[in-house]
Amino acid sequence: MTDLERFLAFSSEVTAYSIFELRGTGVAEAYLATVEEVVGRQLLEALLDRYESAVAAAAEGGATLPDLLRRELFSDPRLGPVARNIVKMFYLGIWYELPHAWTEAYGARRSNLTFTVSAAAYTEGLVWPSIGANPAGAKAPGYGSWAQPPRIPAVP
Repeated sequence: MTDLERFLAFSSEVTAYSIFELRGTGVAEAYLATVEEVVGRQLLEALLDRYESAVAAAAEGGATLPDLLRRELFSDPRLGPVARNIVKMFYLGIWYELPHAWTEAYGARRSNLTFTVSAAAYTEGLVWPSIGANPAGAKAPGYGSWAQPPRIPAVP
């Protein structure tokens, strides 16, 4: 399995969007490159390994995958902030600077700043289909569509 496939499997699980939908954004490769640039390949691989371990443990039974991810990954002081940033990045197209406490504990990196990953990242953010709206200034929905408020889709 490639790094991109592993990254998409994890991202699909934590965003509640299918791998197909995440690939369709056209920014998955840029997001993977962003994570690797900001936190390094070793930490990215540790995060993806932890995800795959949770998937294997969930398949064995005893705990659900969401419970295992919450306990084993998102609660981890080193991996949790990075995992949360990946979710935010897919929804908003922005990499948020990791918390000061994280950089104090695990080392500061020059690329760990808050930034928009790319122009496409804003327009392809998962926030827009999640709330049934179009990104302001992009993907025009059509004449007069602004006359009605966005309809937030029901949560499955």
